[in-house]
Amino acid sequence: DPKTLKIVGSIPTGQPESHMLALSHDGRRGYTANVGPGTVSVLDIQARKVLKIVQISSNTQRIAISPDDRWVFTADQTKPQLAVLSTATNQVTSRIPLEGIAYGTAPTPDGRWLLVTLPDQNKIAVVDLQTMQVARSVPTGVYPQEIIVRPDGKTAYVSCEKSNQVAEIDLTNWKLGRLIPTGKSTDGLAWAVGQ
Repeated sequence: DPKTLKIVGSIPTGQPESHMLALSHDGRRGYTANVGPGTVSVLDIQARKVLKIVQISSNTQRIAISPDDRWVFTADQTKPQLAVLSTATNQVTSRIPLEGIAYGTAPTPDGRWLLVTLPDQNKIAVVDLQTMQVARSVPTGVYPQEIIVRPDGKTAYVSCEKSNQVAEIDLTNWKLGRLIPTGKSTDGLAWAVGQ
């Protein structure tokens, strides 16, 4: 409960190493990437139970959901590809080939693009969500991890673990802007919303 800062319940994922959670916009469904098992758990948030466990590969990382709640994306850590799950069927419907092993993903607010970090390539891939194919790539700092998109959809920020920076990417022209110095081993990013 965010008002009392007390834990009011828990939801099992049915798998070890659940790492990252994507929530549907109505708050009814949750999706966790389970690293070691290489699975995604589909959760009923209200009933606090697992609906399905979906096999992706032998290892998967991070997770994101499209703004229209139709698709869930997670990065296969055994092959350079993203798994695409349909939220209607809770099954993998396609796999998107990439230049390298992916990690973090984030859609743009308009649902047009999915931004994907490629740590070993020092860049992000930009997936066209209409064709489910990579449309372009943009350089970042060294070893990009997490990515977030500003609510207005004009800028993305990418944590770059090995260069201790956050890369600022202009989404109107797909160019790298500032490299903002941070602390060591930069990874997780989130928006802070003021009151």
